[in-house]
Amino acid sequence: MVSLFTDVITGDDMFSSAFLMKQVDNIVYEVDCQMVTVKKAATTDFDADDSTEEEGVKVVNNVVETFGLQETTFNKASYLSNFKGYIKRIHDHLEVNAPDQVEEFQKNVNLYIKKIVSRFKDYEFYTGSSMNAEGMIALLGYRPDGIQPYFTFWKHGLNATELKE
Repeated sequence: MVSLFTDVITGDDMFSSAFLMKQVDNIVYEVDCQMVTVKKAATTDFDADDSTEEEGVKVVNNVVETFGLQETTFNKASYLSNFKGYIKRIHDHLEVNAPDQVEEFQKNVNLYIKKIVSRFKDYEFYTGSSMNAEGMIALLGYRPDGIQPYFTFWKHGLNATELKE
């Protein structure tokens, strides 16, 4: 059975269990993704970057493409400011919907954010398709090989729904 994971704040679809995923430190999911070639939509616009791509195709991240994630930018200070508000929203959500998880969340989120801050320059940032920065900001990083991309999603900021096959 495949599960769809949606942002509890925005309702945006973020990823599904069809992608290789693992839980880390009981606070995030790491979801492996890949760069794939897809057909480009017909367009009349001319893009200077197209000269490096075959006509009619483009290379995209499969999680970004499948779920319509939208790239955004942060410096460290703006990310931490946004993150502080996001953590408060998730804390409030958990108090109502899963009070038994609040303590674990508070303990683990503080430890994990230190890992993110220490590698801040290594991440790209994505919102859900609604582009609502009040919701989850997914982090795109690369495995130690520098080739394999993966996303980091906050476990407690997601709802999982089983999809019928």
